[in-house]
Amino acid sequence: MNERTTGIPISDDNKYSVTNFGAYGWLTIIYCLLMFWFYVGFVNDGSNISAPAVAARLGVQPGTVLNMNSIAGIVGVIFFIFIGQLNRKIGARNTSGIFMIIAGFSYIGIANAPNLALYTIFMCLVVGSVMSAGYIAGGTLVAQWFPKKKGIVMGYTTMGHNLASAFYVPIITLLVAKFGIELGVIPLAIGAIVVGILGLIFIRNTPAERGMLPDNVSESVYKREYFTDTNIKEEWTVASLLKTKELWIAAITTGFFQICSVGVMSQLVVRNMSLGFSQTTAISIMTVVALIGVVGSWIIGILDDKLGTKKTMILFGIWYAVALISNVSETKFGIYLSIFMIGMGIGGSANFTTSLPASIFGRHEFDMVNSVIFPIQGLITALCFAVNGIVLNLTNNLRYAYIVFAVVALVDAMLVSTIDEHKYNKDWHHK
Repeated sequence: MNERTTGIPISDDNKYSVTNFGAYGWLTIIYCLLMFWFYVGFVNDGSNISAPAVAARLGVQPGTVLNMNSIAGIVGVIFFIFIGQLNRKIGARNTSGIFMIIAGFSYIGIANAPNLALYTIFMCLVVGSVMSAGYIAGGTLVAQWFPKKKGIVMGYTTMGHNLASAFYVPIITLLVAKFGIELGVIPLAIGAIVVGILGLIFIRNTPAERGMLPDNVSESVYKREYFTDTNIKEEWTVASLLKTKELWIAAITTGFFQICSVGVMSQLVVRNMSLGFSQTTAISIMTVVALIGVVGSWIIGILDDKLGTKKTMILFGIWYAVALISNVSETKFGIYLSIFMIGMGIGGSANFTTSLPASIFGRHEFDMVNSVIFPIQGLITALCFAVNGIVLNLTNNLRYAYIVFAVVALVDAMLVSTIDEHKYNKDWHHK
């Protein structure tokens, strides 16, 4: 985008702006934020309410339902492989829109399934579709639109996680209490369907389709600081990526942080109730944690852009481990300290799932990179439900799961230190 096409002058210094993304840039950001909102509500935080409600309806233990969610996460990897390739063929706009619509209808299915087997099938569809929309298609949109500002942009989009933690749980709690799980999910499911339809109408795959340039920079900045050759041949295949060390390190490290974050947030209400809080207070605490996280997402995004993704991830791992250790101390000070620290870190792990691969591989062929890396990330992330489910069934106390997550966070911080952050990024190496 330039002054001739918009009538709005853009300073060369816009490359440093954390707000000037243009109207269509902000539309893309908000769209990705909404997809994350529904993902966290449908799959993660909403399970604080939906899993016990479904368990009661079907006459099984809540931990058993959580284990089915873990199976759905693993089966979702098959979806990610297929949808990642589909995303390359039909584009991120169509992929995100179509699968948000599928997610909405499938969410109605999990609440009305007559048995655990059908619940699991519908949950597989929910996980596979909404995560593909948000991470595979949404990640591709971010990499294409904001290749050098992806840190702060992911900070904005992952506010969807925080806002879901703050508002989705109270909303679904109210709806389930008033209408039951079968009908209570319908308004939320319709919301996802509407977002998908709007995405199909208004979203575009690249800024060029809106007469804009990546990161909404001026033409002079783009020519000077970006790789502009459009006649490059495809360099990556599935096989070559799977043989690349950086892809595996990126997938494992981002997946481990997702285990920590998703594992904690998906059962935070249950954990707080085990500490003696009422359900109402536990939900209120989750809301406070999430609102803190809105600020935290922005700060992590800023750090990502200023310090680099690698250093930010190392700091995040240490921070999150301290937060979980404080929680398992089960002292009053430790619990309230952990509430603040967990809140600040909510959006961080989701930020890295796109930001780190985009740092290493860049925007060129990112749809190919993402189609390979995200299934691996998803498979690793799904283990969090297994950890919570097994620990809950064996001990009836999530404290021990938090200890596991703290160890994972520290090990992950050490693993991140081995990453070559910009190894294949053409924009980064452009002179």
